[in-house]
Amino acid sequence: MKLQTLSWLLLGASVVCEVLGTVALKHSTGFTKLLPAAAAALFYLLAVWLMAIAMKHLEMGVTYAVWAASGAAITAVVGILVYGEGASPAKLAGLALVVGGVVLLSAVGKA
Repeated sequence: MKLQTLSWLLLGASVVCEVLGTVALKHSTGFTKLLPAAAAALFYLLAVWLMAIAMKHLEMGVTYAVWAASGAAITAVVGILVYGEGASPAKLAGLALVVGGVVLLSAVGKA
């Protein structure tokens, strides 16, 4: 497997860890529940570690943009689907813009 392909897979795993960390953070009730708080800290640490490894073979700007935007978009979708958070047209349009921006940034890459 090519290093760049592996790096994208690691970045994907990093995004998953970031989303899991955010879900655990919600369940920690402001860091008052030990197990979810510890899980949040562990998942966030793992997310940053995996992103750092991925960044060895991916551009820093693209890596961070994909990580941050993907994590935010997926977390928003989890909030809507799992926690019943609102899904207004404006919110959905914002998510579409975030995803579109990351796709564009990734597509131009080193241009």
